[in-house]
Amino acid sequence: MYRKQLLTRYFAEWVDTYKRGAVTSITLNKYLMTLRHLEELAPEVTLGELNRLEYQRILNDFAKTHERQTVMDFHHQVKAAIADAVDEGVLRRDPTRKAVVKGKQPRAKRPKYLNQFELRAMLANLQLDDDHLNDYLLLLVAKTGLRFGEALGLTPNDIDFQMQQINVEKTWNYKDPKGGFAPTKNPSSRRKVRMDWSLSMHLKHLCVGRDPNKPIFVVEGKRVFNATVNNRLETICRKCSVPVITVHGLRHTHASLLLYAGVSVASVAKRLGHANMTTTQMTYLHVIKELEAKDTDKIMQFLSTL
Repeated sequence: MYRKQLLTRYFAEWVDTYKRGAVTSITLNKYLMTLRHLEELAPEVTLGELNRLEYQRILNDFAKTHERQTVMDFHHQVKAAIADAVDEGVLRRDPTRKAVVKGKQPRAKRPKYLNQFELRAMLANLQLDDDHLNDYLLLLVAKTGLRFGEALGLTPNDIDFQMQQINVEKTWNYKDPKGGFAPTKNPSSRRKVRMDWSLSMHLKHLCVGRDPNKPIFVVEGKRVFNATVNNRLETICRKCSVPVITVHGLRHTHASLLLYAGVSVASVAKRLGHANMTTTQMTYLHVIKELEAKDTDKIMQFLSTL
């Protein structure tokens, strides 16, 4: 009976049973996007027809128009559902076993972060006045490493000016046209982030006369688009002749500069709200390797003095 069920229907029921309500809306949307791709690539394929050859065909067709990392994400989501079908005895063998993940050549990568001098130049070109609210947002992300959604979800009540710290307890669902507050990415993302006096003064100015429970950077009735803020950042970067990065790149910049300054990986992970240090280590492996090379030189210099 189950072997005659369409692959797309099984995947849809699997997502509804195991993922809906258990993952964030953003993650759920990724699974639903995978479902739409399956509906395009294999609309008539049943579970009984899904052998290794057929599954590889689906992957190959998807890889024709997507980069390898995107194909890998698609593969992992479908594979998870198929693994359950095997466990339940619906399939005798796993058709995703030894699948070959292909994909288009990735586009030329844009810089992910700025160095200290480039960041200073960018910050110096921000227009911090009432007509440029997004510039304050860029300053906030650059100096705290907050995620875009976390920064948008910030309210005056979330800022302790006496302690000079920001209490990150929620995000703003900017991908939904209706907006609204949403939970943080993970429990570790609920954190307290210290800020310097200069940022504290700028935020205090923004909070004057505002509703303490409403987002500082979301003007009533207006949706904030990630692309709009990125475009503003691009304009500033080009004006001061530094590499063009994204708002998320400012978060990378913040973390990278802290690591270069000698801040421990553990402290950076906590400040960024990473679930564990492994995430931080893998994300900033290039920085850590560079610092390790410098440490090796220091070790050799020290040992030569003994």
